[in-house]
Amino acid sequence: MILDAARAAISRLFSPEFRSVFIKTLGLTLLALVALWFGLTSLVEWLALPWLETLIPGLPSWAGWLGGIIAAIALAFGMALLIAPATAIVAGLFLDDVAEVVERTDYPRDPPGRAMPALRSLVLAIKFFGVVIAGNIVALLLLLVPGINIAAFFIVNGYLLGREFFEFAAMRFRPEAEARALRRKYAGTVFLAGLLIAAFLAVPLLNLVTPLFAAALMVHLHKAISAREGLSTIQSSRKPRPSSSSGSTMNSARPE
Repeated sequence: MILDAARAAISRLFSPEFRSVFIKTLGLTLLALVALWFGLTSLVEWLALPWLETLIPGLPSWAGWLGGIIAAIALAFGMALLIAPATAIVAGLFLDDVAEVVERTDYPRDPPGRAMPALRSLVLAIKFFGVVIAGNIVALLLLLVPGINIAAFFIVNGYLLGREFFEFAAMRFRPEAEARALRRKYAGTVFLAGLLIAAFLAVPLLNLVTPLFAAALMVHLHKAISAREGLSTIQSSRKPRPSSSSGSTMNSARPE
């Protein structure tokens, strides 16, 4: 089920249908990184160099030039670490676009899910940004612990990313509480899918499309789980009606 969902997601990743979302995500990410670069370099020049001249009177000109080079290298390293989080927060604004493409092209007979409100999308993007930052900080700290360093990166990111993206895909069709219950019931499957997302995140350049791949992957996985459970992905995005059929559909997603 997971491998089928991954193959389907990868096949769509660089398709013409995804191209506009990819270009928007990459373009806004690069603009954000460029703006951040100029902002940080200006801040360093404004704060660091005068501080050095005050600390070390008579500082030769070449020392300031050398300090600028060191600061630029440090900033470049920092920017490399920020590529994935910056992409995450930008791509988070377009996750519904990705889901709509997958649903329209791969599930044309099913009605599309319900797009989240703009504010909710922004909250999800910020939350995903925080998840990536927190997960990588924890993983970076655990890199100092022999034997679990690389595994820590995949475990932390696999759990967090799998959880967030599956709930995103599920909430397009069902209430938040039901989406979380479905995720808990299939926690192992969602975690394994999250490991695939973490693998994308670990590869340079591929990490730029990680949110797009993750959204597509979890749309397919949610569809497969819903089919296995006999759940509807058509009516559950609406409020349940008093009829018994609707009530059984809603309740079947909750773990026993």
